[in-house]
Amino acid sequence: MSTTLVVGLGNPGPQYAATRHNVGFMVVDLLAARSGASFKRHRTNAEIAETHLGAPPAPRAVLAKPLSFMNVSGGPTAGLAKYFGVDLGAVVVIHDELDLPLGTIRLKLGGGDNGHNGLKSVSKSLSTKEYLRVRIGIGRPPGRQDPADYVLRPFSSSERSELAIVLEEAADAVELLVREGLDRAQNQVHVR
Repeated sequence: MSTTLVVGLGNPGPQYAATRHNVGFMVVDLLAARSGASFKRHRTNAEIAETHLGAPPAPRAVLAKPLSFMNVSGGPTAGLAKYFGVDLGAVVVIHDELDLPLGTIRLKLGGGDNGHNGLKSVSKSLSTKEYLRVRIGIGRPPGRQDPADYVLRPFSSSERSELAIVLEEAADAVELLVREGLDRAQNQVHVR
């Protein structure tokens, strides 16, 4: 049975844990908790948890959190894909998306990086943009706040109450994407 590599993008360290840029980490943490898997350090400079997404015979998945910083997430991602023999079509990258309102989840295959340095790094290291993406809306910064500043700030208290629901829905979307494929998952996730 083939393996899916599910990479949550984020920055390592407690000072970044609750920031908007770390929603990818938050979703893979939730997926690991759902399946009872725990993370361990891997030689590719990432923390990984090997599990199955859903009840057996659910697909095998490697959940990953690169321990490099966001802007150089590609090295660990490509290293894990090679180590586990994962086809590029079975790489799923979960990331924050400024151009979607908070709470919006979108699934897609390929596309540009939209100024997201984590995606830029992953695309460069994989030598392709054709991998699956789970985009989690974090909204645009208020007023004239610098987007780079905004993504490294924690969610506000009002956003945090919505965030728990968003993370559950994003984890559901990842499981659906891995089990059912992109078209069927989009049909269910995009109608919400």
